[in-house]
Amino acid sequence: MKGFDFSLCGAQLCALGSGALWWPEQSLLVVSDLHLGKSERIARRGGASLPPYETRDTLGRLATDLASTGARTVICLGDSFDDLSASDALLQDERDWILRLQAGRQWIWIEGNHDPGPVEFGGSHLAEFACGPLVFRHIAQPDGRGEVSGHYHPKASVPTRGRTITRPAFLIDETRVVMPAYGTYTGGLRVQTPVLRDLMHIDARAILTGPTPIAIPMPR
Repeated sequence: MKGFDFSLCGAQLCALGSGALWWPEQSLLVVSDLHLGKSERIARRGGASLPPYETRDTLGRLATDLASTGARTVICLGDSFDDLSASDALLQDERDWILRLQAGRQWIWIEGNHDPGPVEFGGSHLAEFACGPLVFRHIAQPDGRGEVSGHYHPKASVPTRGRTITRPAFLIDETRVVMPAYGTYTGGLRVQTPVLRDLMHIDARAILTGPTPIAIPMPR
């Protein structure tokens, strides 16, 4: 399992190539912005018909991360569903898959702006969650410290072997982590965007996801 190890306010964390965040000491896995049911929501609102397999692909990658880490606690960091109706529209086998992933684990759903309220799946439904020196919430706060958040779907580019690759990315500085989107159909916001540039300290790093995570100074 390849990842990038770093420390945040004394917590030893690992940014996995999948886009999940692993905290070994707490046996805690964090994923953000799964946006399950996005293809159904787009079609329901009159948009393009996309292949309806993104939920299964996202859950399959999550199952792989859970198997490789053995995580006892899972935090879904908001926008787990593309909207509240999308959570109701999941197919029964997808719902059963979520229940199997939850079995035997503490499971925490953080509310996001796409899913601003409890869904019918088991687990805890919270606005934010504190554990040791860290706090987990969907949207970063300007004065956040020890903060792990999502929402912005950051992505970064790096030249390699004569071409430029662009991938979802973690943003990390001495006070916070902004998570990449984990969902298969999620887009991304370039890290040079003013809202991210203003949020992160000047010495922030971007950790590009992928088979081998790539750490670079945050492009500005």
